[in-house]
Amino acid sequence: MEFLVNIRIDWPHDMDPERKEEVSAAERARAAELAAAGHLVRMWRVPGRTENWGLWQAADPTELHAIISGLPVWPWMTVTVHALARHPVDPLPAGPGPGR
Repeated sequence: MEFLVNIRIDWPHDMDPERKEEVSAAERARAAELAAAGHLVRMWRVPGRTENWGLWQAADPTELHAIISGLPVWPWMTVTVHALARHPVDPLPAGPGPGR
């Protein structure tokens, strides 16, 4: 299944800068692992915010929740998830592959 996921990060104002960098580095490393595994397909930054939109893949919403809640930045995230379904006028051809 494909999911469009919005993630907003709300770092505490008094967070230790070294701790923030440690968590951010761990987040980047985990994102790379998830991309290599095919779960994180695309990611877009929202300019001027600590927010992003991503195209994610998981077997079902339960697996997606496990993936997202396992991210190092999870304690500071606000997440909105939209499950996606194939549209009949999708310009990409139907057939085998993610989300098809």
